Amino acid sequence: MRDSGADVIVSDSLDSYLDEEMINTRDLIIQVWTMGTISGEQSQGLLNAVKSGVGLAGWHGGLGDSFRNNTEYQFMVEGQWVAHPGGVIDYEVNITDREDPVTRGLSNFKMHSEQYYMHVDPNVKVLAATTFKGSHAKWIDGCVVPVAWKKYYGKGRVFYSSLGHVAADFEVHEALEIMKRGILWASESKYGLTEKWIKPVY
Repeated sequence: MRDSGADVIVSDSLDSYLDEEMINTRDLIIQVWTMGTISGEQSQGLLNAVKSGVGLAGWHGGLGDSFRNNTEYQFMVEGQWVAHPGGVIDYEVNITDREDPVTRGLSNFKMHSEQYYMHVDPNVKVLAATTFKGSHAKWIDGCVVPVAWKKYYGKGRVFYSSLGHVAADFEVHEALEIMKRGILWASESKYGLTEKWIKPVY
């Protein structure tokens, strides 16, 4: 992000969501916070910022398994992790929208990681999905679950990808490319989605 010219602030405290002046002058929030709890005031700061137009992006449990008891937060992200049958396994990610700038030019790809089974709101634009086999839970055989999506919460753009259990997952070119492009989309960056970001993968 810094290489792209972004001014980046890193914080290890949810109290950053209480700093209204700071948070509302940002273009984007990237949250990496698995489970845990968030206070009512911290939650309201985050929700208000995104509703007012600050983008939100994240991956895996850092955005899709945060604050399990906060339903308004889940309404904003519109997806919640519930299981990864089999743990770390081999599976395929299928690009479902080949016209969107976040996924344009990318092909289906293989992952060796946690395959996230998620409860997802139908009010999202699905960009990629995965199909579960019944090897570890027979009743979900053939179930298709979104992997990456985009949506709005108020004026704010929200992007999520379930990929990224460990840093090595982003050594898969497509996984990293989807995340980078999704971050740019959510930020409404003045740099936009240039050809650098949408170069086809062969």
